[in-house]
Amino acid sequence: MKVSSYADLKGKSALITGAGAGIGRAIAEALVRAGTNVILNDIDEALASKAASTLMAAGPGRCLSVVGDASDVKMIDEMVALAMKEYGSVDFAIPNAGITVFGAFDEVTPEEFDRIMHINLRGSYFLTQRATLAMRKGGNKGRVVLMSSNVGVQSYPMLSAYSMTKSALQMMARNLVSELGPHGITINALAPGATLTERTKREQEDYAGVWSALVPRGAIAMPEDIANTCLFLLSDASRHINGQTIVVDGGWSVTSPLPDEVSSENVDHGSDIV
Repeated sequence: MKVSSYADLKGKSALITGAGAGIGRAIAEALVRAGTNVILNDIDEALASKAASTLMAAGPGRCLSVVGDASDVKMIDEMVALAMKEYGSVDFAIPNAGITVFGAFDEVTPEEFDRIMHINLRGSYFLTQRATLAMRKGGNKGRVVLMSSNVGVQSYPMLSAYSMTKSALQMMARNLVSELGPHGITINALAPGATLTERTKREQEDYAGVWSALVPRGAIAMPEDIANTCLFLLSDASRHINGQTIVVDGGWSVTSPLPDEVSSENVDHGSDIV
């Protein structure tokens, strides 16, 4: 994977949730290659362990894993404690873990609603809280990158609950500028569009073909496209960017065409999508 080099990331430490595969793993790999020490989390123990052991050999940075639900504050505290013990600091936080409920507004259940709010919002909120407290105690001018989505910018059918959470993360970035800025900590949101990951390949037979035809650039994102933007937001090159949402979707949210198969008649209301 070709990743831009940011010398100022070397020797720093990062916390990333939902990083056993997909975009989170790509961000973790890019950071390790840049010399950043990473604590990655995933709810899947096998994925987390495999990712951490593989990434230990990927670059000069180190990588350790913590298994658990990203909305569990005890697990978040464990990540922070491990980073402090093993790396001596917390410099970056990337609350990447998220789930999607794809369904009609009047069919979303309270259980589905609570689950998506817990993972997408509670997990992001408290990882940011705990990580930035550690940054402030250490006097670190850290960085937080929240993982939003282009459907938090542009409406999309059957995604009311998911879109709410992704839009809320953008406001979280804006709102916390006034509280974190005086401590030298920046916070921004990253909003990926259609991205080819293990999950999207499973969920749609020709995901890349369908979505590439809908993106003005003519191609969907690869995980490293999102990782490269994340590294920019973590680096000193972005030091004057604060409270912003960077959309990385090849222009889809500008034109916003939909796949022919997205309709209330044939959508799988129970599936998760990116």
